[in-house]
Amino acid sequence: MAIGDVYEVESPSVSDVYYVDTGMYGIAEYGAVYVLDTPEPAVIDTGIGPDVEHTLAALAELGIDRDELSYVVPTHVHLDHAGGAGFLADACPEATVLCPEVGVPHLVDPSRLWAGTKRAVGERIEFYREPKAVPDDRIEPLAGGDTIDLGDRTLDVYDAPGHAPHQAVFHSPTDDAVFVADAAGIYAQQPDSVRPTSPPSNFDLEQCLDDVDTLRELDPDLLLYAHYGPTETGDKLDVYETVLTEWVEEIAAERDRLDTDEAVVETVASRVPVVEPWTERAVRTEAAMNVRGVLGYLDEREE
Repeated sequence: MAIGDVYEVESPSVSDVYYVDTGMYGIAEYGAVYVLDTPEPAVIDTGIGPDVEHTLAALAELGIDRDELSYVVPTHVHLDHAGGAGFLADACPEATVLCPEVGVPHLVDPSRLWAGTKRAVGERIEFYREPKAVPDDRIEPLAGGDTIDLGDRTLDVYDAPGHAPHQAVFHSPTDDAVFVADAAGIYAQQPDSVRPTSPPSNFDLEQCLDDVDTLRELDPDLLLYAHYGPTETGDKLDVYETVLTEWVEEIAAERDRLDTDEAVVETVASRVPVVEPWTERAVRTEAAMNVRGVLGYLDEREE
């Protein structure tokens, strides 16, 4: 398995769904973009700006011409999911960008999104590319209850605002699968584990748990993670509920014990285990960002 490789989602219920390893942050098995080779072809999520070349190569490998792509569909506008939207729209002139309604203004004018990303991701900004604006006549809003018609199947849209107010998940009943965005955590293929994600500035634990309940009600056979790859649902939603709750409790306890928030960030982030092929730097930086997100949530809860 290598950066840029394209894989078919292998499941008896799934057809014509593929994912490409975008090499996000310069590592394998962390960022995935999904390509649906349907009568109305679609790309789900886009990765960060530099990842677009892998997505375009995947379209070519699958025999989808750039002017045949119908939809570019970021699950939310965090730039690890939507940073390539403007570049893909530019490269695929017939594609419409479909985005949760709250996020649309941030893709049309990404200046605030770019500034906020630089604050949130810190040193990892070196891996990003300033986003390209999506023309306002090329983007349409999505809301819970909408459907995306791909010709031989539909994607049903469900709001999932716990991770971010502009997040949605997409259920394909035909495939018995859900494109989960970050609503089910971060999936590490090795060793088949689920990790918390709680970035600033809008993380909300209670709403995240409600989003897990939304996924439970859909009861899909497969969860299709942007971070990273497809996996059978099994008990992962129950595990994630526990993992996320304990993550917040751990950070709250360390804040009570330690003198400064930076000490909390350093202490908790240092405990997060590193798994291959993820690098220690990537894991520690991601964990530090997620700790800061929880600290912001705790501040909001106290007000």
